[in-house]
Amino acid sequence: MKKPNVLKKGSVVRIISTARKITPSEVAPSIKMLTSWGLKVELGRNLYSTHNQFAGTTSQRLQDLQSALDDDRVEMVWCSRGGYGTTMLLDDIDFDGFVKHPKWVVGYSDVTSLLCHITENLKITTVHATMPINVNEGLNEASIRSVGSLKDWLFGRSLNYSLKPHKLSKTGDANGQIIGGNLSILYSLLGSNSSPNTDGRILFIEDLDEYLYHMDRMMVNMKRNGLLSGLSALLVGGMTDMNDNAVPYGKTAEEIVLDHVKDFNYPVYFGVEAGHMSPNLALPFGVHAEIKDNQISINQ
Repeated sequence: MKKPNVLKKGSVVRIISTARKITPSEVAPSIKMLTSWGLKVELGRNLYSTHNQFAGTTSQRLQDLQSALDDDRVEMVWCSRGGYGTTMLLDDIDFDGFVKHPKWVVGYSDVTSLLCHITENLKITTVHATMPINVNEGLNEASIRSVGSLKDWLFGRSLNYSLKPHKLSKTGDANGQIIGGNLSILYSLLGSNSSPNTDGRILFIEDLDEYLYHMDRMMVNMKRNGLLSGLSALLVGGMTDMNDNAVPYGKTAEEIVLDHVKDFNYPVYFGVEAGHMSPNLALPFGVHAEIKDNQISINQ
């Protein structure tokens, strides 16, 4: 795996939107924060464009992403928010310039598709982490941990997180590269060249606002496609604001996940502090991590 350079004072960050639209007031706190870190902030030309629910047309969003990837001055591309729309850009991106001059690509949620595509196909590490939409004035303690973990990684510091006790967890030691992201997006990538190879890796999954029966459907398909059988470990983050039908499904999202992996001989940790939750701690994808004594260490 190839890892972009660590950031330093004066490094250029380009904020773009690959999915849902966003407003200047929603981005302003993140600009202020990045500036306080000593970074130079640039905004995508179409960042505040609107087209229905999207941040501009497909062409506009692609233009901003392509420009950011091609610009040798840019050292970090920070996607402003998720929603929907990133996957539709993947097949039209020219990654030649990016491969010659890799830079950090950061986001989560719908941006999972871009992170996995880059990590899997280009062998360049990315970061699953909080986005500008989540940065507000007067951050609380959990949000401070979120942005703090991202800053630590980008500026060259290793990460170490406690894996908190959970009644469903199957604890144990493991090591491997981290990969994954939003379960719904991983499910949508199955059968494409953006779908990650999970063999020997630590798979991280999380989701938001899904029906419980659909959680089961996604896990069945992930299992049938072999994405769950050869893992080094499974990390389950936030399963937030799940929905149920009038006739209850009968299991929580976490119980559904465990049902599909309980017979595999690898550790499974629930309640990992990442995803659509706070804190949303940074997880570098394609980077080797070690799980030992209920701690996960991710070294530079």
